[in-house]
Amino acid sequence: MFDPQRPSFKKRLSDGDCLGAVWLALGSAALVEMAARERPDAIVLDGQHGLWQRRELEAAIGLVPGEIPVLVRVEDNAMAVIGGALDAGAEGVIVPLVESAEQAARAVASVRYPPRGRRSGGGVRPLHDFGRYLRGADALATVVMIETRAGVEQAAAIAATEGVDMVFVGTGDLALSLGAGPADVAYADALAAVRRACAAADVPCGIFTSSLEAACARRREGYRMVVIASDIDVAARGFGAAASDFRS
Repeated sequence: MFDPQRPSFKKRLSDGDCLGAVWLALGSAALVEMAARERPDAIVLDGQHGLWQRRELEAAIGLVPGEIPVLVRVEDNAMAVIGGALDAGAEGVIVPLVESAEQAARAVASVRYPPRGRRSGGGVRPLHDFGRYLRGADALATVVMIETRAGVEQAAAIAATEGVDMVFVGTGDLALSLGAGPADVAYADALAAVRRACAAADVPCGIFTSSLEAACARRREGYRMVVIASDIDVAARGFGAAASDFRS
């Protein structure tokens, strides 16, 4: 859970680290607790495609020690959705399907309080000591996802948007948008374009990875946040291996 006096996500990025994140979609607080025990660099709770409801989200975030940043991939670029995730104790949000500088700026404004933004003051956790929370609120992170052809075309403007702390490539939707898979030239060219835009703007670039091997490969390429494990994949592989081993 976000500790305004000991934020870690943006500091780790500024230090040049590549963060290995665990991605959790199944809506289980127990799995969040298990993941947190293993001390990953970050935990992402998937509120867009995952099973998280607000009450469960708040409970799960509360189980994570403050030194492990929790980010929420929100449903969309709506002020109430972004504010709700932050009110629950997240250290930042990952905003999907950003396709323009205007959309990126809207996400930034939803993370920041007035006069620099438009976030509403409230939430059970922030109001416990709102002065303390407000003093640390500049450490909250805005991560925007590029995952469409239109987003790639506007990557330079998106990455250069003031207040964007990271651009994160959504590989699945990007492949769908391009009609091209990871082995295709168009896909590689799109990734390269996003990387160039981030380098020009001096903004970290992360990418969704579906395996530990892919995460390590992307880290070697210079990406600054990768996914080292997801609860869906870990559960499916574990159950599949057990059933297969038993049959054999």
